[in-house]
Amino acid sequence: MALARKGARRIVVDGVAYRWHVSRRHLCCDYEGHTLGYVAEHATRPGATLVVETGRPARLRPDLVPADLVLPREVATGIRTARARGWTPTEPGSPFTLRLSGIAPDQDF
Repeated sequence: MALARKGARRIVVDGVAYRWHVSRRHLCCDYEGHTLGYVAEHATRPGATLVVETGRPARLRPDLVPADLVLPREVATGIRTARARGWTPTEPGSPFTLRLSGIAPDQDF
């Protein structure tokens, strides 16, 4: 399933362009254990979507912006990790789920 272009951000990781956005599934106001997450796909030949769970709580209040943000360097780390674990973004298939609770973003991004 391809991401909607509206609201998706572009990122280039190791010379390859991707699109990503914070997952809408994680933007509800249910405070019961949901984690902050995002989805990504190849920018020009989308195949299997990457679904990343950051492991950080999605602490949202209906009247405020999210307490935690997903930064581009974190997305780059998630994409690199998923690629190393077998995600092939241009091949069709089921969404590839990655849980990053113990992985720190690259510091040199």
